[in-house]
Amino acid sequence: MHIDTDLLYTWGAVARKVPKNSIIFYENDSPVSYYQILEGTVKIGYTNEDGKDLTIGIFNEGNSFGEPPLFIDQPYPASAVAQTDCIILKLSKNNFFSFLEENPEIQTKLLKLFAWKIYNKIVFSKNIINHKPEYRIQYFLDNLKKQHNIEASRKMKIPYTRKEIADFTGLRVETVIRTISMMNKNKKIEIINHKLFY
Repeated sequence: MHIDTDLLYTWGAVARKVPKNSIIFYENDSPVSYYQILEGTVKIGYTNEDGKDLTIGIFNEGNSFGEPPLFIDQPYPASAVAQTDCIILKLSKNNFFSFLEENPEIQTKLLKLFAWKIYNKIVFSKNIINHKPEYRIQYFLDNLKKQHNIEASRKMKIPYTRKEIADFTGLRVETVIRTISMMNKNKKIEIINHKLFY
């Protein structure tokens, strides 16, 4: 969600530089702030008991991240890492809640955002669990196009590496490479100069 930055500054938000690969918050930390990205990219993910990295989401300029735990006073279920050098606005939890009380229209937008996140997680889980690797990858790519408002018939350059696709889909990198190669042969995707187009 994007909240007008001038409004956030008015309520006490502070911008800070976060170098690439820095941890913004760790899994199991208590949430104390609202975060919104002014510049850069942030990845939220965790490592499972088998040592596999799993990506929850990647957030870019204008996006907020990590809000749900603020509302239920629960620890973060995953860590947030700066994928690039970032500038991030940070607003204290107390000021954020005061801000929402004064701005009910933003509360409504936030409620819709949460509803979409829950809906998408359920649909994603339903379509990922117990399906073949090709189906998982295709579902992930279809969902990515929807998020970017790109029609199904138009090609999109996929901004993720094979490893990042593996992290999103819960597959091994080798499986993703093999499956993408097969999908390319079957003309379901295109690979041009090692870049993936879907």
